Amino acid sequence: MSKKENEDRAVTLANRAVDLVASGQAEDGSRALREAASLAPEHPAVKAAFLKIQSVDSIHTLQKLCGKFILEQDEGAGKEALSYLDRSGAVPADIAQECLELVIKERNIKPKNLQDGIVAGLLRESIAAKNAMAKRLLAGTTAAFGQVYDIGDRSATSIADLVLDMSAWSKESEREGCEEDVFQLFLAKLLEVGHDYDGRALKGIARLLAADAERLHSYIDDAIFDAILCSLDNREPDEVRSQATIATAKYLELSGEKGPAYIAKFIPTRVTTGRSEEILLAFSVAASVFPIAPTHAAALFLTEGFVPSLVPLLDRNKSGGVEHAALSMLSAACVDSACREAIKKHCMHWLNHVMKSGKDDRPGLAAVILAKVLDPTMPGKDTGGKSQQKKYGASSLVPLFKKLLADPRPASKQSSIEGLAYSSIHPTVKEELVNDRVFLLQVLQVLRTSQPQSGTVFGALTLMNHLTRYLPVLSEEQQRMNQLKAYASASKATTQPDPLDEAAAVSRRCKAVVEAGAVSIFVAISSNLSSASTAILIAIMLSITHTQALRGTIAQQGGAKLLLLRYTSITGTSGTDHQTRRTAAHALARILISVEPSLIFPASGNPPLTSAIRPLLSLIADKDHTDEGPRDLLPIFESLLALTNLAAASPEISDTITRQALPMIGDLLLSNNTNIQRATTELVCNLTNASAGIAAFADESHTADTRLHVLLALADVEDIGTRKAAGGALAGLTSFEGAVKGILKRKRGVEILLGLCADEDREIVHRGLVCVSNCMATEGKVGEEARMKIEGNHGAEILKNIIRRSKESVLVKLGREALDVLMG
Repeated sequence: MSKKENEDRAVTLANRAVDLVASGQAEDGSRALREAASLAPEHPAVKAAFLKIQSVDSIHTLQKLCGKFILEQDEGAGKEALSYLDRSGAVPADIAQECLELVIKERNIKPKNLQDGIVAGLLRESIAAKNAMAKRLLAGTTAAFGQVYDIGDRSATSIADLVLDMSAWSKESEREGCEEDVFQLFLAKLLEVGHDYDGRALKGIARLLAADAERLHSYIDDAIFDAILCSLDNREPDEVRSQATIATAKYLELSGEKGPAYIAKFIPTRVTTGRSEEILLAFSVAASVFPIAPTHAAALFLTEGFVPSLVPLLDRNKSGGVEHAALSMLSAACVDSACREAIKKHCMHWLNHVMKSGKDDRPGLAAVILAKVLDPTMPGKDTGGKSQQKKYGASSLVPLFKKLLADPRPASKQSSIEGLAYSSIHPTVKEELVNDRVFLLQVLQVLRTSQPQSGTVFGALTLMNHLTRYLPVLSEEQQRMNQLKAYASASKATTQPDPLDEAAAVSRRCKAVVEAGAVSIFVAISSNLSSASTAILIAIMLSITHTQALRGTIAQQGGAKLLLLRYTSITGTSGTDHQTRRTAAHALARILISVEPSLIFPASGNPPLTSAIRPLLSLIADKDHTDEGPRDLLPIFESLLALTNLAAASPEISDTITRQALPMIGDLLLSNNTNIQRATTELVCNLTNASAGIAAFADESHTADTRLHVLLALADVEDIGTRKAAGGALAGLTSFEGAVKGILKRKRGVEILLGLCADEDREIVHRGLVCVSNCMATEGKVGEEARMKIEGNHGAEILKNIIRRSKESVLVKLGREALDVLMG
């Protein structure tokens, strides 16, 4: 190529290099520039390109991307900027401020969602961006708020978060002032006609009320509360209604009688207009208020004449939307027993009619209400008699609920699951459902495919809980109290459980659930559940682990790791959180009793086997127990059995248990419950096979001597299992001089060891012979003293008796060896 051709080619490559670097393709740009420099290194265009690229390289990546997005309307750059913030987050302070200023000043950017995401990302990740935005709000709250609010939902919510973030403000008084101003601006946006179609203002209102309702609720007047209530209309999107529900709940919580009084006027006023839209809104509000203020909602629902006039009103108004809203209200009202009785008295025939001939998802809603109203476990007087129970009873509703479950519409599935959750309280319904494998697989499919935090998943788990739940085991005192209550209410039916709720029947149902593959589904959804759904899931796991034969399958499907992960993930301090953690630990203990721990937690796997120790020890500690009522000893007992199994896995595991659990173990060795005492002694027997356990009983310290004294006493108790375990522990410990010294210190120490040799149980005799032989084999003066004391306690006669009477060659051999040492 000629010189001119080289120069022309170099200029073309240089210009291309600049464009590539500017568009974010730095590597391709560098390659083009190197080629240009090789062709014409001294050409002015190549030098200029080099200098320009150097200047571009000094600009931060996010700054380049935001510039291209805003100034050149480059959608790709906007996506990259959003991805950068989501991926890395770290942005230098000056860059974050410049990007924020650049992005929020432009009003006509498309697509808007990218601008919204970038602003929200900057205000989420950068303290400098937060500080800059705080200064803008202080300089002019209305203008700054309006500019960001119009960008999008995420940006507007970021402003709510900003005025709650103390780190973004130099003075608390400034933050509080801006918080109040921003709250009032959100309220004003809510009142703008047609503006809050996407619930943007409600999100900010709900966010601020949830965090600081005490200070802010007084800014809500009747007009604003009216607008919030209107957002509860069931025709609004779920997101809008959920935010309105939060705002309503916080306002009712702090407004005293003002909020309930306004609702008491709001609903009747709209119902009496007779207009479909107003009636629909009134019923929607009532349905939303019941879960958050049931007392006030029930009082309004039971206002004289309201329920009796409801069916005539619905007969006059044939609007499907009104009927749907009425059904939602009746379903919500079932939370109150008096409301259920009113529904049963005045609405049963109408509900039955809707269930049989209604359209869309209304038959399912009507059936759910019937299931709630006729639930015999719900308190209330029987106003319908046996004929109603037979006509609309739970069993008669199950076929409809099953049919709805097969319907692809989400609303039908939700009604089906909710209705079945109520109906499955009945033992006969439990049996019908669990014996239908196709149905079980359909429910599991609903669990797998539904949103984990949805009401449908909560209902499906509640259904599974009803199918698998065992009746509580009552103490004798509790049984007597239940009998007295039954006699006092002139009812003997409650004194005897239904045979279909007895342990054998429940175990069969648990087997069907596990064999349907439920645990694998539970594992798949468990990490994303709400706290309420998690609690139910863990309760199901405790029930299905009750049957020993199922534990291997449960572990194989991932049940043990599910329980361990849920135990560690629950960090709350509420009573429910504590109980859920305890239940998870208990279910894990049951699996570890029956399944080899190394199969569940292999040496190279994650989590490690040691991670199971803490949940098991939490059951023994039982810090949450109070003196009210008897202590449930079953979790403690099963935890001890699981720890015993773990301790046999390796010396390292055994030592870890000893170091963490020794004080608790010492207390439980003195338990007045035979089963607990035996299980603890069996655990000690395994722990004394490793160094830490040996030292705990044989290091010649005062505490070790005390523990050894307790162990000797346990070798002399009536319970054969406890004697056997204590003898096993002593057989290992007597190999060490410190333990022998401790035994010789005790007045009856040698006598107890010889008592083991004279026991009727061959295994205990074997342990006793090992103990005696070890003591006599100890070197030096300790061994001499042991032999003297054994001889002085008729040891020779006891050993000869074993040799004469025993039919076990091993015992005869040990007895002769011990006798030779003693006589020699």
